Parts: sequence; structure tokens; C-alpha cells
Amino acid sequence: MSRTDLSTYNNHPYNPGGNVLKRVLWYYFNAVFFKTGIIPSSAFKVFFLKLFGAGIGKNVTIKPCVNIKYPWNLHIGDECWIGENVWIDSLVLIHIGAHVCLSQGAVLLTGSHNYKKTSFDLITKGIILEDGVWICAGAMVNPGVKAASHAVLTSGSIATKNMEAYSVYQGNPAVKVREREIS
Repeated sequence: MSRTDLSTYNNHPYNPGGNVLKRVLWYYFNAVFFKTGIIPSSAFKVFFLKLFGAGIGKNVTIKPCVNIKYPWNLHIGDECWIGENVWIDSLVLIHIGAHVCLSQGAVLLTGSHNYKKTSFDLITKGIILEDGVWICAGAMVNPGVKAASHAVLTSGSIATKNMEAYSVYQGNPAVKVREREIS
């Protein structure tokens, strides 16, 4: 039986985008100004995300202690809320529509590994969160998932498949438990 051999790991042909200097600068900006609570201002954070290539809409709120891998792979629509301790693992494109809420501790993952290969190859797939989606506290969205308009992923749940519009998902793996009715 074969075994995992991490000495053979090579993430080629993956390219995170940006040049080496841009990635190093972002690493420090992210560590000092985003992953900490030193600067609580959303306007300051939005300015630097745009400077590093993110597409950011109007009136976006970004709370303290948010970790963003590569802002140039991130698009956030108008009137979004990004809560404390959110981890946006934007190895590839993440598109967040308007009026989306990522509650405290939510995780958006775009990368994983092929456990069937001895070399544990990197696998990347983008994420799409359409308008009005709510990813609740401590919930996780896995690579390649599309959350259709106004879908909800409840606290602590893990989305491994696409979520239908106006539907509430719960569990691990998350399954549809009811329709979302907005009054």
C-alpha cells in the first residue's frame, strides 16, 4: 500500500498571483492591520484591500482580526459585513455578492489537498456567495461551493455542496433543513 510522501509535494502549476514583493508586503499588512485589532476602522482596511487589488463595494464593514490570504483574488459587493475572526483563504477567486454577512469565525476555503496522491497535490476551486447570503458564526464553506441568493449556512455547519437560493442549511455536511422566508 502506498504512503503519503510530503517530500514529493509540489504545488506547480498553482500561481497565487501578484509578484513576490506584493505577496510579502501583503503578508505584513495582513498580520499587522487585519489579523489584529490595532486598527478597527473599516475604511482603512477597505483602502488597503483596494490598494492590493481587491474589488470592494460601498459600505463594507470589516471587523478586527480578519485574515485574508490574497486580496487580489477577492471581490466583495456593496453593504457586506465581515465579522471578527473570519478567515478568507482566497488562494483563487472568491466572489461575495451584495448584502452578504460573514459572521464571527466563518471560514471560506478555496484550497485543499488530493489525499489519493502520494504527493498530496494542491487542489483549488473558487467560491461564489450570491447576494444576501449569510454564513453564520463558525460555519465553513469548502472549495468550489456556490451559495445561491439569500442562502443561509447555520452556525458551525460545513458546506461541501452548492446551496439553493432562499434555503437554510445545517450540519456536517450541511443539508437543506427549510426554506428561508424573509418578511
